[in-house]
Amino acid sequence: MRVCTLSLLLSSAAALSLKGGDVGKLDVGGFSPLSGERPALVKNNVDGVWVPQRARPRRNRKSEAVRSMVRESLVTPRNLIYPLFIHEEDFETPIESMPGCMRHSLKHMLEEVADAWQYGVRTFVLFPKVPDELKTNFGEESYNPNGIVPRAVSMIKEAFPESIVCTDVALDPYSDQGHDGIVEDGKILNDETIEQLCKQSVCQARAGSDVVAPSDMMDGRVGAIRDALDSEGFTDVSILAYTAKYASAFYGPFRDALDSHPGFGDKKTYQQDPANGREALIEAALDAAEGADMLMVKPGMPYLDVIRRLRDESHLPIAAYHVSGEYAMLKAAVERGWLDEKAAVMESLVCFKRAGADIVLTYFAKQAAQWMCEDGLF
Repeated sequence: MRVCTLSLLLSSAAALSLKGGDVGKLDVGGFSPLSGERPALVKNNVDGVWVPQRARPRRNRKSEAVRSMVRESLVTPRNLIYPLFIHEEDFETPIESMPGCMRHSLKHMLEEVADAWQYGVRTFVLFPKVPDELKTNFGEESYNPNGIVPRAVSMIKEAFPESIVCTDVALDPYSDQGHDGIVEDGKILNDETIEQLCKQSVCQARAGSDVVAPSDMMDGRVGAIRDALDSEGFTDVSILAYTAKYASAFYGPFRDALDSHPGFGDKKTYQQDPANGREALIEAALDAAEGADMLMVKPGMPYLDVIRRLRDESHLPIAAYHVSGEYAMLKAAVERGWLDEKAAVMESLVCFKRAGADIVLTYFAKQAAQWMCEDGLF
């Protein structure tokens, strides 16, 4: 009986017109927002329900044409940096914890660059998987002019001279200790590490790197690298400083890709504490004073507040790194049917821009750019 009564009420409601306040006739207990001494709503000149409010933000959302006209944060393929993993093998190796990502041979690397290029991606950053037999505590392979990174840089610049090639500056891919610096008695040496980073940066610049990106988090390394580059004539080579790089739990899949997990302990003595936001401003001020051209926050999505802090305090371009753990989480949810991949990825990228990032390093760069092109955005 109750079901029949409910069905009857619903059918009656569907038949009633909204004009003239007829919906009020269905209200239980005699209440109508259009009646009484102080009604919540009134009627307009054409007898419709009216909230007398002049400012209506929904007017700027009423159609896609209007929404696109007033959109505050836009992502284009030129805002993206595409990270590429490379190794010395002549085949591609899937990275299990990063579905869709590969360790590329140098031949396949060029094919991947060409594929991304057609969708408007112009900037790439290289991360090498170094054979264990070449790894040492001092990371000498990092400045071998015949090493994999200098050769890869030269190949990309020759095939795509208008591309922007970024190179990672740190010792962890080359270290038999798995740390970003030289290890002595269980400690990461700061100044001695910077000497190696200067050699690495100059080596990369000689190979044609457009942007060196020190990710090591040693104190004072940006100024030393700037001076080293300038003294060798590379005044046009930019520095993208990993300014606020946190000791995060979101790096695991990346370390799988490079086989660069710490050999002992963790990286908390040089990477930032995830609990600290103000500390990022100290790092930003130092990096800017030492000659950084761009500042990066890593990870990205869990640290949108830090991106905003840097944006508010600095006039330098801000980059966000959409890191491997964030990528893996999205991929896992998509594989299970819990998220729409395109919608979730594009929303994530817009969030970085809204927070204040000018540049986004993301493993979705090629795919996101392809979606933009297919949608006719660029």
